[in-house]
Amino acid sequence: MRWRAALALAVLAGLGAQAGCSRSEKTRIVLTGSSTIAPLMTEIGRRYEAKHPDVRVDVQSGGSSRGVADARQGQADVGMVSRALKPDEADLTGTPIARDGIALIVHRDNPVQALSRAQVVGIYTGQIKRWSAVGGADRDIVVVNKAEGRSTLELFLSHFQLKNEQIAAQVVIGDNEQGIKTVAGNPDAVGYVSIGTAEYDAGRGVPIRLLPLEGVEATHANVQAGRFPLSRVLLLVTKGEPSGPARQLIEFARSAEVRDLVEQQSFVPLAP
Repeated sequence: MRWRAALALAVLAGLGAQAGCSRSEKTRIVLTGSSTIAPLMTEIGRRYEAKHPDVRVDVQSGGSSRGVADARQGQADVGMVSRALKPDEADLTGTPIARDGIALIVHRDNPVQALSRAQVVGIYTGQIKRWSAVGGADRDIVVVNKAEGRSTLELFLSHFQLKNEQIAAQVVIGDNEQGIKTVAGNPDAVGYVSIGTAEYDAGRGVPIRLLPLEGVEATHANVQAGRFPLSRVLLLVTKGEPSGPARQLIEFARSAEVRDLVEQQSFVPLAP
């Protein structure tokens, strides 16, 4: 009989250990997509985890197209998309968390202060090959373009009425930080990235400069005022209406509790 009692105690102890393990397991919320939104959601996720120790927020970039695909296919709980949803994406629900603009950037030592619309088109289509043609040094222009699947590329092409096959790029980059590092490391390069990311990095000494667009300075303040001509909404998207832990995180990302994080990264917070 003693062995039966010992066995029963062992079983109960095992069940107790299993219950303890399940209680200690964290709820995982996976976000994938836009490299513009990813750094912001990483910071928001850390703050959310501090308030909810039983939750783990896993943020991965890869572009807005990945965010849409992963949300649709159930590979992510939430997709990050730095543009408005398209008509054929009506199966997704997009929740705005902030606004951002897209700006051309050059190296800080580049003497060119502005480019006209025609000059931008000429540079990106290879018709203008030397900086001296637009008021700069007599050096070759290194054109940096975004990879396909990036919403920044789509918006840039749409604004300048170009097709990607028309672009004559020497360098193709993925996320904003890669673009900024490329331009910061090459005084002859020109690229385009998120205003929020570029302002944030320039303010911390990265040797880049944001160029005005159509006479409007590329600043957080001008995006906020609606003056900057190339801006976009930053969305968190879900398959259907958000629910459960994903809904709670999205609500937190829209709340006043993270407004300082939005502003720290030079994005425009939602109206209170």
